Amino acid sequence: MEQYEPDRLSAAQLAAIRRSMTSGRGALSRRSLLRAGGAGALTVGGLAGLTACGIPPAKREGQGPASTDLSAKEKTVSFSNWTEYMDVSEDEKSRPTLEAFAERTGIKVKYTEDINDNVEFFGKIKPQLAAGQDTGRDLICVTDWLAARIIRLGWAQKLDPANLPNAYANLSAQFRRPDWDPGRSYSYPWTGISTVIAYNVKATGGKKVDSVSQLLDDPALKGRVGFLTEMRDTVGMTLLDMGKDPGKFTDADYDAAIGRLQKAVDKKQIRRFTGNDYTSDLDKGDLAACLAWAGDIIQLQADNPDIQYAIPNAGYITSTDNLLVPAQSGHKTNAEKLIDYYYELPVAAQLAAYINYVCPVDGVKDELAKIDPELAANTLILPDKAMAKKSRAFRSLTSEEETAYEEKFAKLIGA
Repeated sequence: MEQYEPDRLSAAQLAAIRRSMTSGRGALSRRSLLRAGGAGALTVGGLAGLTACGIPPAKREGQGPASTDLSAKEKTVSFSNWTEYMDVSEDEKSRPTLEAFAERTGIKVKYTEDINDNVEFFGKIKPQLAAGQDTGRDLICVTDWLAARIIRLGWAQKLDPANLPNAYANLSAQFRRPDWDPGRSYSYPWTGISTVIAYNVKATGGKKVDSVSQLLDDPALKGRVGFLTEMRDTVGMTLLDMGKDPGKFTDADYDAAIGRLQKAVDKKQIRRFTGNDYTSDLDKGDLAACLAWAGDIIQLQADNPDIQYAIPNAGYITSTDNLLVPAQSGHKTNAEKLIDYYYELPVAAQLAAYINYVCPVDGVKDELAKIDPELAANTLILPDKAMAKKSRAFRSLTSEEETAYEEKFAKLIGA
């Protein structure tokens, strides 16, 4: 039997993960930093969990015994998710959509908010996955790069389309074919996370900022521009501005994007590369314009009408948090029923109204309008066709590419 040893992370990759978890998107509350505060600190054990040290080799997908599905006789499902990533009642004593699912199906949901960051969580479940053991979780929610890794290692169960009629029919076109899971055989998105341009109209003197070129070259913005410490977001948006597809770029394209950003650093156009702390700088006007995550903009605008956003004509980067059924889970069918439930339009609308991230469910607008017409009209939550057409995903990287790219990006941002 052929075995596969998980790739070890380089020093550059580990440094990038530390940045992400301490100040980048990984440190954001999934509802919003402004509502719920940052996530837990990254532990040494969490980092070690990605290195494969002392972990038995994994089996390739399709090899080894399949898990036994006990769903028919055990009406339960264990779901691990991020904090603030599920609707709660006004008195904060119940979770309405989960309770409705249990009442309808008779399946009791053990819901745990035990994901504070991808790396730390992977460190918790990796020993069991590598050993071919049940993690005690039937459904998990992880960001696309980690979902890709788990699928590649053969540690996710292939989903049965017969149990996912709503998910199959209602998944938005822009999320259907990620290069790491074409056709969504192993995963379905929980939410999308869009990277766009945000600006403070008071700080720009009323000027609209709607392109990466403007961020990099407009002398009126010199010294008041922010880019992100997340490589995929900053380089991806720059590649788009250069007319390159982040899903197909070459090494030469990447180097050209780094070179373009370096020129802006050298002439002090860019004030700094930020993690989630850009929110306060933008709110105060210390940053006139920056790359930003859409979920934050919705909350910033609620308190400051000077905060605006723009979708560049060149396009924007979208990543996803995704639902997976871990290998050896004993309740796969129950997990699939829960996934499918959240792709029913009224349920998807209720979730989107609470968490305010990009909803991956097509056709949900009318249902969301019944709850909150303003949210239903907000393209940061429900991208219209024109906006969705501009969405691009950063392609999957080999371990060698990620090491090389992160080293160059770290040098650029002075990390």
